Amino acid sequence: MKRNEVKFLFLLMLSFGRLVEASRAIEKTDQPNIIWLMAEDMGLDLECYGMKGVKTPHLNKLAEEGVRFTKAYCANPICSPNRSSMMVGVDQTVINAQHHRSNRDVPLEAPFKPITYWLRQAGYTCIIGSDLVMDGGLKIDCNFKHSGLGEYDGKTKFGLFDKKLNFSAADQPFFNQIQLKVTHRGDWWSDIRNESQHPVALDAIELPPFFSDTPEIRYDWAAYLDQVEYMDNEVGLIMRELKAKGLETNTVVIFIADNGRCNLRGKGYLHESGIHIPMIVWAPGRVVPGSVVEELVSTTDISATILKLAGVTLPDYMTAQPLLGVESPQYRSYVRSARDIWDEIDECSRSVTTKRFKYIKNYITDVPWDTDQAYLELNRPALHVMRQLKKEGRLSPVEMTFFQDEKPEEELYDLEKDPDELNNLAANPEYFAILEELRTLEKQWQAKHRDYGLEDLGHRNPEKGLSAEKARAGIKKDQPELWERLEKGELMKTQDWMKQYR
Repeated sequence: MKRNEVKFLFLLMLSFGRLVEASRAIEKTDQPNIIWLMAEDMGLDLECYGMKGVKTPHLNKLAEEGVRFTKAYCANPICSPNRSSMMVGVDQTVINAQHHRSNRDVPLEAPFKPITYWLRQAGYTCIIGSDLVMDGGLKIDCNFKHSGLGEYDGKTKFGLFDKKLNFSAADQPFFNQIQLKVTHRGDWWSDIRNESQHPVALDAIELPPFFSDTPEIRYDWAAYLDQVEYMDNEVGLIMRELKAKGLETNTVVIFIADNGRCNLRGKGYLHESGIHIPMIVWAPGRVVPGSVVEELVSTTDISATILKLAGVTLPDYMTAQPLLGVESPQYRSYVRSARDIWDEIDECSRSVTTKRFKYIKNYITDVPWDTDQAYLELNRPALHVMRQLKKEGRLSPVEMTFFQDEKPEEELYDLEKDPDELNNLAANPEYFAILEELRTLEKQWQAKHRDYGLEDLGHRNPEKGLSAEKARAGIKKDQPELWERLEKGELMKTQDWMKQYR
């Protein structure tokens, strides 16, 4: 652009009171703005991924105009450990952030730093949240010492972001992380379904085979998909704002879920519905519209991608690889994931997922998948319905999958033939070579990386007396009629219960 044209543009923008925005927009076009949308507790449950019964036109459009990843996996199936790994670009077991809601007073060890530190060094304004989404989308939830806003040096200052809510041209280049809370279990689920002009039809959905097909479970699943549709509308509002501000041509939008759906074998577990998540990248001029990537990627690779797009030299400590900004992305031959303490439940499992196979090593086999965790009992109607069916001897062998008394020490699944992971092949001699290959991959990973979760195994102290535990005990004692309704599979407002007994 010629000098006189630039001056004319400045005068024009000044007439609308936007001199600052215009100047920064011109200066920073070499660095894209980056919006990271993170839906809570959601699996591959979008229309563009083939989920039945749900309508997600805005995310469909992002996929049509961007790139959709079909094999994106979490480093952990629980929010705070996985968010910790993504905020640093390093697996949570390496940075001592593997236990849920842990180490909040412990600074990251050197040389690890949050990605927002590096983005700020590159001149980015780091923003958390948006007033277009439920509760402002402000959740951070990392297992190391941090604060929402302020400077960061890792010693006395621990701020991750510069400002809350609402990007503008004056913030360019900006990084805006927005949490889409609505898909998280919450008291709003029934209200959103009741207020929807087009609630998901109960006869349009398809339950996984390891669920019993009862009216209560079908209703809960449909209500969950109603939240997915609400979230999709929030994405549409954000994209509309981006275009209204004239920033769409130099902005990359990344959409993922922070972990799998909050239901049986989902959030908290290393099976597909716990760690296999949607991932869509919308990046005009940087990706081929409508493309589909079927290679393996980890959620930590998003962190490396963001820094690469920002022009940051990737730190040597990163266990992640950029997916954009390089001529030939280095996709993974496998993704390694881990599960450790979640609330009052001590657990330790590790998984290796290749394109075809999944290997899980369970270190605490006497803790079953269906344990007495208060959070699960308050927030998963299917759990209570199927427990009762089990007592009555009415669960099929497939439906009994989640309700075994113990976990096997090892699990091996052929994801091509058995995508629902119902047939454990670990004891099948025909698959011994595959089992040994995946065992070796895990041993090689451990040889190269520290795993704090294996180091403290056997001398851990899971947190007790949490609000979910207090609510469960209190409601059972003081309002047993409410607990009886919960056990029958009714979708209850259990967050209100936790507030009562906190």
